[in-house]
This record gives sequence, structure tokens and C-alpha cells, in this order.
Amino acid sequence: MREQLSFSFELFPPRTPEAAARLPHALSQLASVGPSFFSITHGAGGSDQDGTYQTLVTVAQHTGVEAAPHLTCVGSTRAKVAALLDRYREAGVKRIVALRGDLPATAPNASAPGEFRFANELVSFIRQTHGNAFQIEVAAYPEMHPQAKNPCLDFENFRRKVDAGADGAITQLFYNADAYFDFMERCDKARIDIPVVPGIMPITSYANVVRFCDGCGADLPRWIRLRLEQLQENKPALLEFGLNVVTRLCESLLRNGVPGLHFYTINQAEPTLRLWDSIGLAVPA
Repeated sequence: MREQLSFSFELFPPRTPEAAARLPHALSQLASVGPSFFSITHGAGGSDQDGTYQTLVTVAQHTGVEAAPHLTCVGSTRAKVAALLDRYREAGVKRIVALRGDLPATAPNASAPGEFRFANELVSFIRQTHGNAFQIEVAAYPEMHPQAKNPCLDFENFRRKVDAGADGAITQLFYNADAYFDFMERCDKARIDIPVVPGIMPITSYANVVRFCDGCGADLPRWIRLRLEQLQENKPALLEFGLNVVTRLCESLLRNGVPGLHFYTINQAEPTLRLWDSIGLAVPA
């Protein structure tokens, strides 16, 4: 019997008081469809974990849905990470998204400054200090991490995270289903059997999708890029086209047995809920 699918939403800590005031309403809307959990990215602009923790508290207060903080190790120490893990465990957190984090612009190579160089070392540390108290999610890159030297080395980095004790993975956003299917074929050959949930980002503007794809190294197929560029002055037509593109992507993934979908919401409920409805996902009665 196929396990129940996981549908989750990603948030980031609000960067302004106005954005913080808007978040509870978006949370209530997103929670109404019964997500498996909310994940919360690292800090405001990646600066620290305080914003992550405060957003976690907001999720708990307004939804009661499980919240999974992102925990990054770049530039950190074992003592700081240990304190954060203790804080999250005391708050009732059951799931952690363990990541290396973004390197400083001056970093000489792909290893992180600080006492943890790579995400697999963070995963090992969590297991060594807290056993199975947390379900550990890690990142997967179906196309390739933008700082990886080649796809083979990138996949070996993923394997090391799995070997270190990851329970599951969430992919970087992508708009080419074949990239995900190829990644899963590589997982099968390597006998990696943890669930790898596709990361999905709704398309709401030409500039935003190009910026996100360029920033994370995701391929935006040329035909999509050209159509979005053509439609950028016609917002309703762009939204309809983007919705159709991402709906077809999700339908293809679901037909082929993915373990769920993880939606990058950018703290906006409407685009994700439109996509949810377009795919035909269930809503609690």
C-alpha cells in the first residue's frame, strides 16, 4: 500500500513589521487545506535563527500545524548548533531541515567556514547528539547544486547526507520533470530509498521566476522563459500561463509516484492555493 502523500509549505521569516502583520492571515489560509507541515527558512535574509524561531512560534499559535525549522551550519560552531537543537527540542519540534547554508561571497571553495564544512557533518552531529528525536530532511538538487563541480560529485554529496542519517529530502525548485525522474533513477541505482519530495514554486511574475532560477541554478526551459517574457505586461495572462505550466508539472510528478509536493510559497497564500485547487488536491471537510 502506498504511504500517505506529504504536502508541505515553505515560509521565510518576515523582514518588516508590515510583512509580519500579514503573515497570520496567509498562515490561516494555507493551514485550511491541511498541510503535513510548514518549513521555515533560516533567519531573516539568512542572517540568524531568531527570525526562524519567531516564525515557528507564529505558526504554532495560528495553525497548530507542525513546523520544521531550517538549520544551517555555515560559519557556526558545534556549541551554537547544540544550543539551537536544545531550544527546538524544548519547543516540541520534531522535524529539522538540515542544510549547509549559503556561503559568504568571499568563500574560497565549496566547504563552509566554521566547524561544519558540509551538510552531512551537520546531519551526523544531530544524530550523535539527539538520536532519533528529530526527523531530518536534507536538500536534493535534481539538476545540480550551483556550486558543485559536476553532477556526479553533487550526487555523492547527497549520498553522504543520506548515509549520515537523513530521513528524507526536499528538492530545489525545478520546471523540468525529467530532471527529477533522472535523479530518482540515480537514487534507485545507488540503493537510496528515502523519500525525495519535489520542490514546487508557483509562477507569479517573469522577473521573480528568472531571479529565483538564476540564483539557485535551476533551468527555466526556453519556451517557458520566452512566453513569460512576452506576457509580462499582461498579468492575468501570465498568471494563467504560469498556473497551467506548474499544474502540468505537478500532475506529471504525481502520476509517476512522487511521495508528495513541497510548495515554495514566498509567504503568499493565493498562488499556492490556486495551484492546489488546479491540481485537484484534497481539502479537509
